Amino acid sequence: MPELPEVEVSRLGLEPHLVGQTLTDCVARRANLRLPIPQDLRARLVGHTLIAIARRGKYLLFHWQTAGGWLIVHLGMSGSLRLVPPETPATAHDHFDLRFPATVMRLKDPRRFGVVLWQDGDDPNAHPLLARLGMEPLSPEFTANWLAALAKGRKTPIKPLLMDAHLLVGVGNIYAAESLFRAGISPLAPAGNISAARLTKLTTAIRATLREAISAGGSSVRDYVHSDGGAGSFQLQCAVYNRAGLPCLQCGTPIRQVRQAGRSSFYCPRCQR
Repeated sequence: MPELPEVEVSRLGLEPHLVGQTLTDCVARRANLRLPIPQDLRARLVGHTLIAIARRGKYLLFHWQTAGGWLIVHLGMSGSLRLVPPETPATAHDHFDLRFPATVMRLKDPRRFGVVLWQDGDDPNAHPLLARLGMEPLSPEFTANWLAALAKGRKTPIKPLLMDAHLLVGVGNIYAAESLFRAGISPLAPAGNISAARLTKLTTAIRATLREAISAGGSSVRDYVHSDGGAGSFQLQCAVYNRAGLPCLQCGTPIRQVRQAGRSSFYCPRCQR
């Protein structure tokens, strides 16, 4: 699933080509993805100018100059946004287009778990799907003190806590695993038992991991590609993720794999306590 770095890379790739452009057409080839696509998007958006593309968690937010609201897009499990020439024919799983004079933003979503939604007004966070999201890990408010207050008294293992989008958004499986390795913390450690000093290391590790992933174009482990069709490369520099049985890059101990909350967790039993 595209996580925060992949969505941010998509935003950065789309922004210079689309912001300031006026929409010429809006095409939905299906009535729904995970949720119904609003039937009136074409009437709402054609002729309006895109003035900003923002991100909240794993949602992309498209703001229009005079349309009175925001287009909200989520890539789901397998989605990607590509910029293609206007004459490019749609292929299988190309479900939604925003058409501009010189380019088309095309949503490809083979598993159809993405969403294309509309939110009236000035605040996209008023939408119910965004209103319940947690802290942005790249925001100034994400601090060791905040994480310590969140973890206090909790017996929940730290890794599922980091991946709970109602608490902290966008730290998916790869980035939680790599951040915990950098901080020397086991994914199995009860959140409330981790010292303040180690939580400080963890907040630093999360920020650094996400920023490095963005710089690397995100991780392409399944369907995700950039707006120009290229692939991310962060997965090639992972220390623990998907390396079960291979030697730890720091100590040589075989990396272990366990299941947590239905997801695979990878860690070094010697380096991470």
